[in-house]
Amino acid sequence: MKILSYNPGHDGAVSFIEDGKLRFSLEAEKDSNYRYSAISVAQVLDAVGELDALPDVVCMSGWWPLDHHEFLHGSSRNGGYRGVASGAAIIDKGRMFKGKADYFSSTHERSHILCAFGMSPFPKGTPCYALIWEGEMGGFYEIDADLNITLISDVLTQPGNRYGLLYGLADPTFPKDGPYPRSSDAGKLMAIASFSTRSSPTTEERDLLTFLLDGPYRKLSEYDRLDQAPHLDAGLDDPEFRNFAGIYSDAIFERFQDFACAHLQRGRPLLIAGGCGLNCDWNSKWRETGLFSDVFVPPVANDSGSAIGTAIDAQFRYTGNPKIEWDVYAGLPFRTTEPDELDGYDIYERDDCRIAGMLAKDLILGWAHGRYEIGPRALGNRSILAAPFRDETRVRLNEIKQREQFRPIAPVCLAEDAAEWFECRVDSPHMLFTYRATTDALKAVTHVNGTARLQTVTPVSNPDLHALLEAFKARTGFGVLCNTSLNFKTKGFINNITDLAAYVDEHGLDGFVVEGRAYLARASPQYRAYLTGGR
Repeated sequence: MKILSYNPGHDGAVSFIEDGKLRFSLEAEKDSNYRYSAISVAQVLDAVGELDALPDVVCMSGWWPLDHHEFLHGSSRNGGYRGVASGAAIIDKGRMFKGKADYFSSTHERSHILCAFGMSPFPKGTPCYALIWEGEMGGFYEIDADLNITLISDVLTQPGNRYGLLYGLADPTFPKDGPYPRSSDAGKLMAIASFSTRSSPTTEERDLLTFLLDGPYRKLSEYDRLDQAPHLDAGLDDPEFRNFAGIYSDAIFERFQDFACAHLQRGRPLLIAGGCGLNCDWNSKWRETGLFSDVFVPPVANDSGSAIGTAIDAQFRYTGNPKIEWDVYAGLPFRTTEPDELDGYDIYERDDCRIAGMLAKDLILGWAHGRYEIGPRALGNRSILAAPFRDETRVRLNEIKQREQFRPIAPVCLAEDAAEWFECRVDSPHMLFTYRATTDALKAVTHVNGTARLQTVTPVSNPDLHALLEAFKARTGFGVLCNTSLNFKTKGFINNITDLAAYVDEHGLDGFVVEGRAYLARASPQYRAYLTGGR
């Protein structure tokens, strides 16, 4: 069975499942489009170009009413946002391609749960719990052996929006009557929270916590003591705001943890879905609670996984199978056609030892191989790589990426070395959990609180990157590199060589490696020093 599915909201994607295997998931923001974009005709055409036959089912992941008429009268095309009953799905036989394909739509809520379950290692028939926490929803669900889904309770509405809103309190550029935080604010607050060294709020902070977390979600301007609120426009470098960011993060997590302790049966696995599933600290805390036999978070926990989830839901409805085979590298291939004006580079054919030597000499390189990663994390196919040893490297990477210096840089590590350097004794291929660094030698990838958002690599998961890490280990003794996303500010991953060359010129990369071939910028001072200083 061939199932083509799309998500019409933010973090848009078009996904294709064939005979129980994810063939591709093309995301709107990738190829240097704006982050969090909805899909456009361009992505639809890209998806059609990947097909070799018509699909059997075309799916739309449910969303808010698309217009006022849908709001008043419902829809024959839109499965809607909330709801977990399978029987409420819209199925229109023969609606597409002049009777050759059916149309299917189920809720956004189900898309999160089915995405997490279908991609998880848990076999069909495994009873488990699910947690959806995102901009709108924040609740626990029970899934029985027949995949009947029951909402246990909404614990906290709009946890993602509440979380990101605190960033705007301290940011003088954020309008306090703005209805919602900016899309990037939650991820930045996650970094700031790690700077916290205080666990107890002041009296004024307790009052602010009550406003932010009790009752409905509200704009900051609705706080009746906003002009006296602690940390108002204090700036993001303010130490006391950073302390409160950690307290606030813990307070949100504890709301959900307290509910889980009181209402969930110990020993079942937990699925985590929704944008808050990208919070590595919270994911790690769920593991540490000891409540669950296992915790699984898909790499597309945010809405970029909704198209996949709805396709899985359709597959389950038609075939009874809610599981898929998948690979995180399921995007489009890198476009390698060289523009005529690509000059100013020394070009080297594939030699992992040479590239490892350049990285060891503090060159910073773009790295593009194969198909791009699905989800927002760079996992070694659209990455910027650097040596992990010096804090100055972290500073330069943040300057290259034009982002705040409080943002951490993640490590990518040989799986066989992860326990030695990060106390990681399980595979962590998708950069969704934090681990504690065991050495002060890895300053560029160790956050201020001593943790790292680790990705582990095996010869199976990413053979090209694994080979480079082995070569780097042979030279330095560490099979670890800095790994951050290869993208322009506010844009998704770069996916063609023209944009990559422009990025080198505009941002100061020393060069890039595409499918093993290295392009080193002759104008780079670091590359010139490498050439003259011994290799």
